Amino acid sequence: MEAKHPSMLDLLLETHIDLERQGPGSSEAIEQALGFLKPFNRFSEIADLGCGTGGQTMLLAQYLPGTITGLDMFPEFIDTFNKNAKSRNLANRVTGMVGFMEALPFQKNSLDLIWSEGAIDNIGFEEGLSHWHDFLKEGGFVAVTSPSWLTKEHPGTVERFWSDAGSRLDRISDNIETMQKCGYQFIASFALPEPCWTENYFIPREAAINRLLEKYAGNETVLAYAAQNRYETELYSKYSQYYGYVFYIGRAI
Repeated sequence: MEAKHPSMLDLLLETHIDLERQGPGSSEAIEQALGFLKPFNRFSEIADLGCGTGGQTMLLAQYLPGTITGLDMFPEFIDTFNKNAKSRNLANRVTGMVGFMEALPFQKNSLDLIWSEGAIDNIGFEEGLSHWHDFLKEGGFVAVTSPSWLTKEHPGTVERFWSDAGSRLDRISDNIETMQKCGYQFIASFALPEPCWTENYFIPREAAINRLLEKYAGNETVLAYAAQNRYETELYSKYSQYYGYVFYIGRAI
């Protein structure tokens, strides 16, 4: 991440490595989602998929007993994750490991909860829920956030942005139907409020991007990277009534 000619991936990692969150969310949203789940105990096995550096994972550890494994494809994030767990005296039950959401390294029927914020759409909502189901115990829970349409109107500009990013937006009702088709009892869903995007993600990300622009002054790749991220911020500012991240909570049956 110290390359003189960083790639887009280098910049993505350097932007997010020191951020508390690698995407929209909040402690309040975590508490709200956990309110729909049954009590856990010290024997509970929990996985946070696409965990990043573990900001939300450390919060989960405050609320839940049991063992939590964070999984992310980027070794840089996992190194920071494990340092964060150690600094919070959580390393005895919170561990990060490098891995892929579409090929989970856990034993089948071993998990009491699969948690994933802002990551499942990278492999597809249906694909993720279908694959993950086999790793949950019967009655185990899944709690994920996924970008979704909030209204009947679907602006083409927004649809193109998410499609170009390798993702897609579906209606909440369609995602609920998909969850049920994948073998889950649907429990609840709710949209993340705007501060989860603006105050908790876009503002700190913009500060990190400004540091990159200063560090790599005049670098065309950095300028293009900054423009892409700022376009996302502008798009959300203009169209936030139409789309957002939605928490979906279900139980494996």
